[in-house]
Amino acid sequence: MTAGEGSLRALRWQCRRGMKELDLLLVRWLDAHFIAASASERHNFERLLQAEDDQLWSWLLGRGHSPDPELDALVQRIRGAR
Repeated sequence: MTAGEGSLRALRWQCRRGMKELDLLLVRWLDAHFIAASASERHNFERLLQAEDDQLWSWLLGRGHSPDPELDALVQRIRGAR
């Protein structure tokens, strides 16, 4: 296992939030976009994973917005990712 694989595995574990819908949104973005993301967007994803579950759920459902513009922009990209 390379260092990159280890860090992706750790991030995948952090995406497991105990709420299936939330897990799916986060893991889907991780798998589809994280590798190609800029260093700043990767850093913001790691910061996003530090948020509380209820905050993440509210942001990802569009019921609220992160007060941090960079995190809010990332949430919008995750919400729109297919």
